[in-house]
Amino acid sequence: MKSKIQYFILIILMTISNVYSQDKVTLSGTIANKLNNETLIGVNIVIPEAKASTITNSYGFYSITLPKGEYTISISYIGFDAVEESISLTQNTKKNFVMTENSKTLDEVVIKSNKTKVNIRKPEMSTNKLSIATIKKMPAVMGEVDVLKSVLQLPGVTNAQEGATGFNVRGGSVDGNLVMLDEATIYNTSHLFGFFSVFNSDVIKDLKLYKGGIPANFGGRISSVLDIYQKEGNNKEYHVTGGIGAISSRLLVEGPIVKEKSSFVVAGRGSYAHLFLKLADEPNSAYFYDINAKLNYKFNDKNNVFVSGYFGNDNMNFNNNFINTYGNTLFNVRWNHNFTDKLFSNASIIYSDYDYGLKLKFVGIDWKSEVKNYNLKYDFKHYMSDKLTLSYGLNSIYYNFNPGTINPVDASSSINPFQIQKKFAFENALYISAEQKLSDKLSINYGLRYSNFQRLGEEEVSTYANNQAVVFNQDFQVYEEASPTGSIKYGKNKKIASFGNLEPRFAAAYSLNDNQSIKASYNRMSQYVHLITNTASVSPLDIWAPSDQYLKPQILDQVALGYFQNFKNDKYSIETEVFYKKIKNKTDFIDGAELVANKHIERVMLNGEARAYGLEVMFKKNTGKLTGWFSYTLSKAEQRTPGRNANEPGINDGEWYRANYDKLHNLSVTAAYQLTKKWSFGSIFTYQTGKAATFPVGKYQYQGVTVADYGLRNENSLSAYHHLDLSATYIPKPDKTKGWRGEWVFSVYNVYNRANAAAFNFGQNIDTGTSEARKQSIFGIIPSVTYNFKF
Repeated sequence: MKSKIQYFILIILMTISNVYSQDKVTLSGTIANKLNNETLIGVNIVIPEAKASTITNSYGFYSITLPKGEYTISISYIGFDAVEESISLTQNTKKNFVMTENSKTLDEVVIKSNKTKVNIRKPEMSTNKLSIATIKKMPAVMGEVDVLKSVLQLPGVTNAQEGATGFNVRGGSVDGNLVMLDEATIYNTSHLFGFFSVFNSDVIKDLKLYKGGIPANFGGRISSVLDIYQKEGNNKEYHVTGGIGAISSRLLVEGPIVKEKSSFVVAGRGSYAHLFLKLADEPNSAYFYDINAKLNYKFNDKNNVFVSGYFGNDNMNFNNNFINTYGNTLFNVRWNHNFTDKLFSNASIIYSDYDYGLKLKFVGIDWKSEVKNYNLKYDFKHYMSDKLTLSYGLNSIYYNFNPGTINPVDASSSINPFQIQKKFAFENALYISAEQKLSDKLSINYGLRYSNFQRLGEEEVSTYANNQAVVFNQDFQVYEEASPTGSIKYGKNKKIASFGNLEPRFAAAYSLNDNQSIKASYNRMSQYVHLITNTASVSPLDIWAPSDQYLKPQILDQVALGYFQNFKNDKYSIETEVFYKKIKNKTDFIDGAELVANKHIERVMLNGEARAYGLEVMFKKNTGKLTGWFSYTLSKAEQRTPGRNANEPGINDGEWYRANYDKLHNLSVTAAYQLTKKWSFGSIFTYQTGKAATFPVGKYQYQGVTVADYGLRNENSLSAYHHLDLSATYIPKPDKTKGWRGEWVFSVYNVYNRANAAAFNFGQNIDTGTSEARKQSIFGIIPSVTYNFKF
């Protein structure tokens, strides 16, 4: 029955397509890199005579429908020479194009003349796209360009703090970011205290960050979507790429399986600084490794299969008393199929696993947690006409959460082993969206996503009086954990709680002329899984939990308005946006909440609300010897948890207070300078307002013990965060295109040795007896040198 419905819908859509396409023909195909046949994502295809344009999708496919006639096709992509070709369209035509990487090293080729500017007219905003060519022009800290560090230079994006993992977007929490590698979810994006990201730049093909106006095909998170794709591998010839550095090294191998039909790529990285520490009898160590792999097979022009995977792991050991391990495992099988020259589909089966371990020998605990998900996606892209494109599909995810398995560290430990109840959930979604050109000046994108989340057994769930797992103690004026009144046993796959939400999306672009436009967007999103943490420390407590009758799903509404302009033949561009977002059911923790090994997390949290608003400005210089951008964000992020009734004060007396990730000012200046063919230089300067913090305002004695008296939540700040990074790249033989090619990368992180605060500790000075604050810093100045090679 289900298959009949799918075919019925397909027939209807194809009929509509035929109505739209009467007396018109379709030009479709793929666009790839001439050197290795890698398909290119987001390539601009412009037909100036028809004032029409499109871009390639995530698999390099394009389709555009036009009246029969003679046309000029203009194709452009950053880092590649522009392609221009005349074509006569008298019938449906399939035509593949190849593009050549820029042969000019000092000045990129730009499409000049007044052709339609795709980025100006497209109804897409709050979005930043970075090609790997752009990323590789940025400073290579520790000798290796970093995908995540490039994202941190964009407006509206900040790091949590020095030594913390993850990133924050427009005042959102870390868990609000949907980060995907080849469509598979990554739950932790960092290696080694956030100093490296899990993304090996050698194997990354393309990335796109959505901060707002998020299309309907994405869901499950409320802050942003970071969509990253790996390379497919060179299907013409074999190549090896790598780098040898002072802290880490990497190696990539790629080549054809069946020439020009199938290829593979395998890449690995590892750090080894811990080996030198051991030689110096240093008890502390920290290291990581990761492996990326991908292969593809092109059966014919209509069918392609991709298999990709990732495995990474971190291990941090401090004096053999504090041992922290964590890692991501991803696996994905995808099938691309072209039903017609207008209908493209992608089916994916995805597995994602994130595990986290914490061994505390001084308290005798060996704790492990994990979240797994099994994901099925089926997406369609339907190019109805030159003015209308539909996207629609479905997505189903099954979750398996292990909040904690606790074992004794050794036989001498007094800890008894136990298992916190595992949790299970099922998330489903259907979506449809349309991108439509209403006139030469106005284009819109509108869509609707329906998401449904079911919390499932097998589990024994505690019940509480008045259905409140947190109670307010009137005598001491504090919130406390409630005592259960009983429990309900739910069998395997029995529904514990269920939620359903409609998520409308809308974006519009109005072109003032070929170089200027005004854009606006609105989106509603729902988030059903949550990272349970009340810290952003070096080793945060990574416990993921599903929504239930106590932990409600977060609901976001966001609006944005922006002005965009290209000028001087695209040599410069400017983007400005203002945004406002509000969130319902924002989780807040009561004072003194214990999270480690807590079997009943609902007893230490309350549901509140959050809001964020701000201004973003980004100015870019796109061509010439000197390229780069300036980005600045002025924003505010707050949250509030009022009392549940008139007798409760709520958190922070129910008043709005700064969110942990509130940064009033966020400034980044990124520059790359090509001095000669052999020498190039890069720099990044970052400045951010200090992270919100709660400092003690006094102290008192209780039963002979000195107790700190803390003020209102997050009314203080850590010191401002800023540093300057520099790099220089030397290529001995820049004109060499075959055989062994090498380059030296010299870099300095934190040039002026800024001691950025990771945290403050408060204590008593042993000599004077006075209270004092002690700043904890992790990184100072770090010089490095790396040798990169390719053959």
